[in-house]
This record gives sequence, structure tokens and C-alpha cells, in this order.
Amino acid sequence: MVEEAGRLHAFTLQMTRLNVHQEPGPQLALLLSEIFGFESVAIFDADLDRVYALGEWGPEMEDSLRSAYFFASSSDEPEIGLARRALRIGDLAIGSAMLRGEASPQACNSIASLIAITFDRYHSLANVSRTESAQMAEQLRTTVLDSLAHAYKTPLTAIRAATSGLQAMGGLTEGQDDLVRLIDEQSQLLNDLTTRLLKTARIESRDVALHKQKVAVGPLMDGLLAQMADHLADFDVELILERDEMTVCCDQELLESLLTQYLENAGKFAFPGSRITIEVMERSHQVVFSVHDFGPCIAPEDQERVFDRYFRCEATAQKIPGTGIGLSVAMQVARAHGGDVWLASHPQSGTTFFASLPKEGALPKGA
Repeated sequence: MVEEAGRLHAFTLQMTRLNVHQEPGPQLALLLSEIFGFESVAIFDADLDRVYALGEWGPEMEDSLRSAYFFASSSDEPEIGLARRALRIGDLAIGSAMLRGEASPQACNSIASLIAITFDRYHSLANVSRTESAQMAEQLRTTVLDSLAHAYKTPLTAIRAATSGLQAMGGLTEGQDDLVRLIDEQSQLLNDLTTRLLKTARIESRDVALHKQKVAVGPLMDGLLAQMADHLADFDVELILERDEMTVCCDQELLESLLTQYLENAGKFAFPGSRITIEVMERSHQVVFSVHDFGPCIAPEDQERVFDRYFRCEATAQKIPGTGIGLSVAMQVARAHGGDVWLASHPQSGTTFFASLPKEGALPKGA
């Protein structure tokens, strides 16, 4: 027993010297073999779904090892010197171990606990590292998008100036005039896309100052619908205001970009000739904007992801063009104001996108 306690002490000491940037399984298996003299060692890390084995094992070893984890069971077979242990953190099994050699059940219990602690420590550090890497990658992607959007702005401005100049000069044939108009329209679409990229990058990096003011909801919606008249021409559009005198404290330009995205989506996805309903309601201290249409239902598994940047529903991604950027901008705009976005979608009742903004808020001095 004294010798076994000494081995446990040595094993514990060596565990503190493990390389925390490498998977602990192979290191632990080697230590157990060297310190305790086990003939064979097998360890299963459930988080990584990997088995680490030393010594000779039969073909049934991995199934037996995984069963000990799945059923969180431990057992001993003294006649062949085999111990199976579930590796636990509290009541949660995180792996399993099989040891063949001379060791008491108590020592095997201690070994299993020490392995579990080591695995849990490694997983925690790895999760932090993965999170930091993801954040750095997202920050880099945002920076690249911002740079590209700025780079596109200059040539797009030159193209639009050139097309305007050609139209002003006159003397174009009908075919030439059609081509110039097409160039102008498509460059405007590209310009709108780069503007959205810039807004997304700035909002997500918090590099945007909200220019809040008290905005009358009725005139705001009338102006937006006038701008979107061509896009919504094939639909029966209905605007419902709960109260004519409603106001909201917001950055008007950003709110318009949010609502424009909702209306553009409705115009793209709604069934031709169907009704699109825009409603504005007051709820407690919030103003809630909603855009309802009858179009393809958004699957339940997609509804939680539809506001993620670049996400597009599989059912419509190949049929309807888009970038997956606009709704993420809408979400960032709402949250920058202290509000939120959500949706409801059902095959019978249609799809409704919602956005809430605080009714009142801090205004700049003198506003």
C-alpha cells in the first residue's frame, strides 16, 4: 500500500508537468505505463472522441472502453488484473479507462479521478483557445470586408459618374442608352451592397456613433414605401399604424436600413400578388415594427440562424439571389439601439419579421 501511495504521488506530480497545449491522452497513458508498470493502458476521451492505447489489447477493447463511458460504469476482473473505470467530473462521465496490471481498486479509482481532472482542464483551456481564435478570425474578416468595401466605393462612384455623363451628353442610340442604363443600375446595386458591408463591419466592431433623434413613425414609413414602390409593385401593400402620432428615438438612417432590409426580403420571397403587411405597434416602452408576407416557410431549424451573417436557408438559397448579410445588419442595428429582432414563420399564417426599439432614449444635447 505504501508503494502504491508513492506511485500515486509520483503520478500526481507528473500530471502537473504535462504539456497543456497537447492532448493529454497519450501523455497520461505513457505515464501510467511507466509509473505503475501496467501491462496495457487504454483511455477514451469523449470530448475529442479518441482512444489512446498502449500494450496489447484484443479487438473488443474499444467497444468495452466506450461501453464503460456510455453506461458510466466501473468494474474489476481480478482474475485477469483488469480494471474498467468511467472518468467523471461530478456526475458527468467524460471518458473511460481500462488498466491491466497490479493495482488496488482504490488506486484505480484515484487514477480515474486524476485523469478526469486532467481531461477537464485541457478541454477548458482548449475551448477558451478556440473561442479566442474564432473571435480573432471574425475580427479579421470584418476588417477585410471593411477594406474591400472602401476600395470598391471609388471605382463605383467613377462608373456612375461616367454613365450619368454619357446620358447627359445625349446622342446615344436606343441600344447604347439601354446598355448605359443597365451599367448604372448594376453599379447602384454594387454600391448598395458595399454600403451594407461597411455598415455591418462598423456596427459589429462598435465603430459607429448613433445619431439619435425623435423620429415621427408615420412620415418615416411613408417615405420608405415611396422609395420601395417599384420593388413592391407586384404586391398588395398595407401599412397599419397603431397610433398616428407615434415617435421613436433612433438613428433614422440606421432604422431605415433595417426596415429596408425587411421590405426587400418581403419583396423577394413573397408569392406574387400576395399581401405584404407592415405594422407598427407600441408595447410598453418599445415601438415594434413588423413586416408580414406569404411566401416560403422558414424551417424551424433555420429560424434561430436566419439573422446570422452569411446564413441563407437551404430551401431558397439556390432559387433567390442574396448575400446573407442584410438580416445580420438589421439585428446589429436593433441591438445597437437597445432593441432586438425575431421572426415567426408558419406554412399557413406566413412569415413575420419583427424589430423592437426603445420608444424613448438618450438624445444628444439640444435635440
